[in-house]
Amino acid sequence: MGLDLSPFAEVVGPASSGPVWIAGQQSRLAAPSSIRRVTAPSGIYDLQPDEMTVVCGAGTSIDELQDSLRAVGQYVNLPRGDSGSGSVGGALAIGRSDIYRLGRGAIRDTLLQARLINHDGQVVSAGGPTVKNVSGFDVCRLLVGSFGQLGFLGEVILRTRPIPQSSRWFMMSEAGPEIIEAILRRIYRPASVLWDGHKVWFCIEGNSRDCDETIQKLSIDLEVPTEIAGPPKLDNYPFRQSVPPAELAEMVHDHAQQGPEPLVVEAGVGIVHRQTPAEPQATERTIELLHQRMLQQFNPTGRLNPGVSLTTGSMA
Repeated sequence: MGLDLSPFAEVVGPASSGPVWIAGQQSRLAAPSSIRRVTAPSGIYDLQPDEMTVVCGAGTSIDELQDSLRAVGQYVNLPRGDSGSGSVGGALAIGRSDIYRLGRGAIRDTLLQARLINHDGQVVSAGGPTVKNVSGFDVCRLLVGSFGQLGFLGEVILRTRPIPQSSRWFMMSEAGPEIIEAILRRIYRPASVLWDGHKVWFCIEGNSRDCDETIQKLSIDLEVPTEIAGPPKLDNYPFRQSVPPAELAEMVHDHAQQGPEPLVVEAGVGIVHRQTPAEPQATERTIELLHQRMLQQFNPTGRLNPGVSLTTGSMA
């Protein structure tokens, strides 16, 4: 990677420069008005379709990146922000995968290599330009979901993927836990399976003929699914909760007995989409200590994106 990050490093400044916040398009987390803000470089600098990698600035719009990749039949597994496209660096910093995580994988697998600015305004590199690039501790995976507190992403190498020949959504009504289990067992790597305790929406991707055969086989002893235009709208479910996937069925059942608030869960993944916040859960002491030690090593002055909780992803 050859982008000159020295201007960005100078803007961030050394540790003595005080608190600083990196702001993308603010489609996921708004920057506090009281803290000095900086913006990462943007632009697509190297696209290698044969190697399935792309190099871009962390401030690049996700829409711009996806449009460029679509021209070569590829995409990058980064979700758009809740209020718009969002930036590449913002998606990686928040680290939340979208509803296609079951089939497409977690967002952390997208980042291969990063050049970032550390707490003292120095340019640091992590990772490597290939999928199997780490023989020791994988710093890139730490950066994804760190909310910018371990360093400000400047330039990244991302893993790209071929756009599926076919991507189709289906819906079945009156779907109990046994239907969800059957879908997960009989469909090879479904892209997404969403369930509200009554209806199930699922997406299959791949070769068009394979998708047709999958639906035909699934319909032999289950309800014939209805093909729909896309996934259900989750705009009314702004809150997320993560639980072990094996506990989803019991959780949906218990929640239906206790109150009228609906839930939509990502089967096989463990993400629960809620209309109201879940009851806060105490973080294990071991996890808290690990977070503290990471911050002491990467951000000892606490100046990078101060005030964000790594365990909750919200302002403290």
